[in-house]
Amino acid sequence: MEFITETLGKRVHDPFMEETRCIMIPGPIIVGSGPSGLATAACLKSRDISSLILERSNCIASLWQLKTYDRLRLHLPKHFCELPLMPFPSSYPTYPTKQQFVEYLQSYAGHFGLKPVFNQTVEAAKFDSRCGLWRVRTAGGKRAETTEYVSRWLVVATGENAEEVMPGIDGMTDFGGPILHTSFYKSGEMFREKKVLVVGCGNSGMEVCLDLCNFNSHPSLVVRDSVHVLPQEMLGISTFGISTSLLKWFPVQVVDRFLLRMSRLVLGDTDRLGLVRPKLGPLERKIKCGKTPVLDVGTLAKIRSGHIKVYPELKRVMQHSAEFVDGRVDNFDAIILATGYKSNVPMWLKGMNMFCEKDGFPQNPFPNGWKGDSGLYAVGFTKLGLLGAAIDAKKIAEDIASQQKLLPFSRPQHC
Repeated sequence: MEFITETLGKRVHDPFMEETRCIMIPGPIIVGSGPSGLATAACLKSRDISSLILERSNCIASLWQLKTYDRLRLHLPKHFCELPLMPFPSSYPTYPTKQQFVEYLQSYAGHFGLKPVFNQTVEAAKFDSRCGLWRVRTAGGKRAETTEYVSRWLVVATGENAEEVMPGIDGMTDFGGPILHTSFYKSGEMFREKKVLVVGCGNSGMEVCLDLCNFNSHPSLVVRDSVHVLPQEMLGISTFGISTSLLKWFPVQVVDRFLLRMSRLVLGDTDRLGLVRPKLGPLERKIKCGKTPVLDVGTLAKIRSGHIKVYPELKRVMQHSAEFVDGRVDNFDAIILATGYKSNVPMWLKGMNMFCEKDGFPQNPFPNGWKGDSGLYAVGFTKLGLLGAAIDAKKIAEDIASQQKLLPFSRPQHC
């Protein structure tokens, strides 16, 4: 069936495609309008390269705007979290709030004239070797229509946190009370005086417990695995900043020993609180396993005071109660799943081996995971947060700029 192709503002007939809208893009296609996608688009813009940003939600940084809790702040000092070419306002505190960070991203997009196409869910992206172009099919928009975007380059910026991880816990359907992922948690207001079980002891789980305490709830924390808890600051300096400075001079194992000794002085023995440290040091474990250490912002004090109970791995859930692997049983009014997020790249990127099918991360770890074959790139998968995304965004823009000088855009034939 004949359909209409839109290319560079012109409408032409193309009898080779199914009935859908097709748009040729002279610059790169960026999937995702979070910080990683915005950073890449801005770096490209600084080199006079336009790009198309596709976003499945109705706003930029949808994870930050729609799926984070109210008390959230950046865990690292702002100078480690700023995007390329535009620092945070000097009036911002060292650790900006969630709202301040969102305002920064909105100002960033406005400053560089970045205008994502919202409500466009990428259903499939595939490289067409016949013409050397990427075909990206989306669904959405006002008329819920299907659109195909075509470009020489595809930048995957959907990030490490695209989809919620929902664990399979025995008996969840029998609980009888609210069970929600942290992506739906805003504050402890709705849980006042309630007994709440928080499953997951990462930064989110720890902070949600602290937030619940501030609303006079009675939280309990499930600690399934060993975990490194570090102070957010040591001697008035951010722990992350100390780590990055020391790593320039010393091996990671030496830096880890220093961090653990300082943490013991500042926080005490966390093993006694039910937070057993792994055998690998915090930085080495981050590098080898991708496990981020927790930066304490006050939760440990609440655990010591008894305001937060710590339980081992959850065995099963029953009606308004839970049983743990050590045999203890307790009653709860609600369960919050602080079980994190995962990449969704394998769900829509087809026929490429750049990303691992199992976890949706690039096969090559940082700093080599940003570039694949046939004009495919990845940004926001470094496991180094915003700092890693900024590094990759600059590399991607430089690489595409060098190619564009050699390969000026022209409409391919038979594609």
